[in-house]
Amino acid sequence: MEFELTITKRGLPAIWERGGGATNTGSATVVAGLNGERLKPVYIRRCGHLSCGEHALFVVREGYFVVMASHWRRDFIIKVYRVVSIDLDNKMALLELVNEYSQGEWDSDLPIYLKDAVDTAMKKAICYHCREPHYYRA
Repeated sequence: MEFELTITKRGLPAIWERGGGATNTGSATVVAGLNGERLKPVYIRRCGHLSCGEHALFVVREGYFVVMASHWRRDFIIKVYRVVSIDLDNKMALLELVNEYSQGEWDSDLPIYLKDAVDTAMKKAICYHCREPHYYRA
């Protein structure tokens, strides 16, 4: 899957943590490091339109993980991707699907080091009108 990147002022590839929930639906995108660890953002939005929007910007490297969670009435679909390659010229990252959760079960065992990132993505997806980042290192 190709994913559009944001390029920082220093020319580094980055992905936004974004999302939040509404009454019965929601979605979230969370970025994790090589071992599923929380990353330090290069920027945190604190003003403007924040509700269910872009909250924290993270520089990404090959091997980092992107967790995308969405739900309808808390029936979740979760996809865990690994960044395979980064194309700065086209502002795109090639993502490889590692794990997927739907209809109440994982397609393969989720690595334990990604559990915190997945749990946080689910919490962000149900966070009503979310206005702040959830998965980051201060």
